Formats: sequence, structure tokens, C-alpha cells
Amino acid sequence: MNKTMLLAAGAVLALTGAASAAGHIAPAGHGVVKAFPRGAVDRAAHVLYDQHGTDSGIGIVSQNFESSFDAYDAQAADDFTVSGGKWKVSEVDVNGVYFNGSGPARDETVTFYKDKNGHPGKTVSSQTAAGSDSFGSFNIKLGSNVKLKPGHYWVSVVANLDFGAGGEWGWENQTTTVGDPAQWQNPGGGFGVCSTWGDENSCIPDGQGDHMFTIKGKG
Repeated sequence: MNKTMLLAAGAVLALTGAASAAGHIAPAGHGVVKAFPRGAVDRAAHVLYDQHGTDSGIGIVSQNFESSFDAYDAQAADDFTVSGGKWKVSEVDVNGVYFNGSGPARDETVTFYKDKNGHPGKTVSSQTAAGSDSFGSFNIKLGSNVKLKPGHYWVSVVANLDFGAGGEWGWENQTTTVGDPAQWQNPGGGFGVCSTWGDENSCIPDGQGDHMFTIKGKG
């Protein structure tokens, strides 16, 4: 496997592939990619929080790979604030994109965290569900409602997708930052940056802002 390459221009992680000994395509570099066309996110349900500014055309990998590539498992998260009463979250929608392949993801893992000094802290809920998929944009209906009291929280969406079967998935960014900067981590160290939660734009310097997502339910 080739080492991850860091391009000087724009400080973008290169996206390349190399054939493994087994004859499959193996991820060599991951991170940022230009967005492909995608379907619109459905906002027909009751919207509790909506973060959709100007689309940057950039997606950041947030994916659970097959076991042979566990070192590349990566996770992105973004923050939001619950105000004006308790929320019962039933759905999370995200703008995303497939690259180095066309998917589809088997399903997605949605995790809510309490805030800890500007980073994801204690886990509130983590659920895996197969959302409707429109070219990598997901409408994910949760199996059980997530109850959130007023306060500061983080949400993470990870696509469960084998690289050999469907490539990679990136969670798209907008051009602006709302609240705290988006966070990113790669615990296995495959990318060589941010083995624990860090400001995404420091881990992968793309010059863009937060992620694009919608939280739905009752509140």
C-alpha cells in the first residue's frame, strides 16, 4: 500500500488506490474530495436544527472500513445547541458523496455526544440504521428517539462501507463555521493525523467550514 500523500497545493490529502496482494483495490490516501452530483435532502418532517450554508464542494471521509483497513476508520462530528425545551430526535439527514467508488453504504452509525470543552465528550446515544441513500446523501430514521435536554451537543455520522465493495464516503462541508469547529479523528492512525478528536480543518486543512446536516423530531 502506498503511503498517504499530502498535496502542497491546498493541503489536500490525495485520493489514490493501489492493488492489494488479494487483487482488491486498497485505500492509499483519503480525506477530501470534490463533490459529485447528489440528490436533495428531504426536510418534510419537523426540523429541530438545520445547518445548510453555501456548499463548499468538499467532503471529508467519515467511514468504518472493512477489518483489513481498520487503521483508516475515521469519524467526523459537528456541534449544535438544544434550546427552548427538550428534543426527541427521530431522524438525521446529511449531505454526502461517494468517491473512489459509488457505494452504497450498508448502513450508517449516528452518534450523539455531550460537549466537553469544544470536543465530543460522553456518548448520549449511538445507533446504526440504513437510511435512504441519494448519491451519498442520507435520510437516516433512528430506531429509537434520542432525548436531549437543553445544552450543547455533537452529532457524528459514519458510513459503514467496505472500500473493496464501494469505495469511500465523505460528509460534505459548507463554507462557514457555526458554533465550534467541526471535529475529526482517526484512532487507528492510518492517515497519520488526529488519532483523537481535533479541529477538522487542522487535521485536514481544506479551508472550509462545518458539515451540512439536519436534525428532525419533536421539540
